[in-house]
Amino acid sequence: MKALPLAVLTLAAGLSAPALAALALATPALAAPAQVGPVLELEAAWGDHAVIQRDRPIVVEGTAAPGAVVEGTLDDERVIGEADRKGRFSLQFKARPASATGVTLTVRADGEAVRAADLLVGDVWLCSGQSNMEFPLSRALNGGMEAAFSTDPALRLLQAPKALGYLPDRHFAKPTAWAAAAPASAQDFSAVCYFMARELRRARGVPVGAIHASWGGSKVTPWLDPQAGAAISGPGEMALLALFARDRMAAVTQFAPRWQDWYAQGTGGTKPWAAPDALEWQAVPAMSGWRAWTGTPLAAKATGTVWLRRQVTLSAAQARAGATLALGVLDDMDMTFVNGRAVGNTFGWDEERAYRLPPAFLKAGVNEILVAVTNTFDNGGFASPADKLALTVDGGERIALGDGWRYAIAPLSSYPPRPPWDANAGIGLMHNRMIAPLGRFAMEGVAWYQGESDVDTPDYERRMQAMIAGWRARFGQGLKVGIVQLANYGQPASAPTRSDWAHMRDEQRRIAAGDPAGFLASAIDLGERTDIHPANKLLVGQRLALGAQGKAMPMPVAAVREGDAVRVRFKGVEGGLHAWSAAAPIGFELCDAADACRFAAANVDGDTVVLASDGQAVVKVRYAWADSPVVNLFDARALPVPGFELAVTEN
Repeated sequence: MKALPLAVLTLAAGLSAPALAALALATPALAAPAQVGPVLELEAAWGDHAVIQRDRPIVVEGTAAPGAVVEGTLDDERVIGEADRKGRFSLQFKARPASATGVTLTVRADGEAVRAADLLVGDVWLCSGQSNMEFPLSRALNGGMEAAFSTDPALRLLQAPKALGYLPDRHFAKPTAWAAAAPASAQDFSAVCYFMARELRRARGVPVGAIHASWGGSKVTPWLDPQAGAAISGPGEMALLALFARDRMAAVTQFAPRWQDWYAQGTGGTKPWAAPDALEWQAVPAMSGWRAWTGTPLAAKATGTVWLRRQVTLSAAQARAGATLALGVLDDMDMTFVNGRAVGNTFGWDEERAYRLPPAFLKAGVNEILVAVTNTFDNGGFASPADKLALTVDGGERIALGDGWRYAIAPLSSYPPRPPWDANAGIGLMHNRMIAPLGRFAMEGVAWYQGESDVDTPDYERRMQAMIAGWRARFGQGLKVGIVQLANYGQPASAPTRSDWAHMRDEQRRIAAGDPAGFLASAIDLGERTDIHPANKLLVGQRLALGAQGKAMPMPVAAVREGDAVRVRFKGVEGGLHAWSAAAPIGFELCDAADACRFAAANVDGDTVVLASDGQAVVKVRYAWADSPVVNLFDARALPVPGFELAVTEN
């Protein structure tokens, strides 16, 4: 019998009293509330076929009737506990060595019993991040064949359902279950996570459990726990998030001035929501994505902010009734105004907008609907059939809004501020429904493949460190953390240049290098410059598996001046460094104090690289500093040197 899901969750310490009170009043949102089951429940990860982390105390948590005596047996070990006044209990069993022989967990209280059968003991890893971690095995290189031969009874997979929530939840959004690796369970599972887990199985010969919880396009912030969210964003943002959970209109009204200030500052003080006629409007050429608007600038460049305008005439009775404004899907975020008042702010390229309009927001006669749609990647704008757009009067008629729209391109070069409920960048929304339900299920480590969405986000390193601290507080202080360094993607560079992608890669390197239990698996040689989702996930998984086993991989240590030259030292190199397809490594740069950089002549010397002087000042060294660099420096295992920037020190 499958154990019923539950995670033991408390609001994080460190919130201010007002924020704590606001959170206490809020209710989970964005996903349907979990169904109430029997009184006795186990947390979500405790189900049939689960893998228990070896060599760690085994903590089983759940809920029972307040004050109930709780008895647990794991194979032949028996533990007694008691539920507290809120009904929460925790049973701790002794650590166990790895074993592929299934055991059963049974928990009893007040005449009820729940069981989780066929539990193996081995190593457990959580895989998380954005779309390159979400990328399924079926789409990977040779994915169909890999899935066909994936059967392994001792490799177990658990998929966390995708859902968002404003508060940590004790349950996943829908039932989920552990499954042994097989074509049916593996093909839609994360390719990187599957390959890493399979390689660990082959290398160690013990059962492996892989838990996948990722979301395409997500930033780091939605994965923060409440304590990290408050530390990064402040208690005011946490209180605003709680307000949105119970009163969306009030929260949007409170957030709107921040958005309006951003717009006004970026456009010299203009306020289209208050004075729409100040813009030059043109007829929308098609109710479609902007790339299909042939003859407009948006057909060539569909990123930025575009205003959409529609007028609708209401009678006095209709205005007094109130209404709901449906806008379909807008790609990818909107700020919507009606008669100059903010009514909604949503992120999501697959979420239909429906905003409640109270009578006070409407008037008899012409009503102005203005929607500022911001797109950050690829196509943007209308992403639903025209018949999805309508104004429905409460208790009355449905007024179609599928035509008659006009547009004006906003003269902005930046993107708007994001509210704490933003699905892509909000505080903890993914953690609350995809990580929190796991409770304190012990793990060996976490593999993280993310960063594309945060390339232009400040404070990435601090956010990552806060997220890692939250994982360790939940899953164990010895938790290993493997970070995938972003693959090469985008336009190639023929000269040294500024690169936000390269800067992100160096942040990832520094995070891993500064963490005693962290490691970096670089994908800098595995990308496709025209595809942000490279299909070669096997090598990424293999590199993560090497790091999980504690095997060192190439990492820069220091750039030291030697006379007129600079020697770059590395660690984690096996068999020396090698330049592929050339007499010397490429992609090294020397930079002066003004950040003026030039390519450097480089030569391999064992585990180091020597950069020849060009007679100019040098204060730092860069390597592979481009969005889509071409690299040719590897060790004897074909592991690449990661992209980096190092200050030059004196010998």
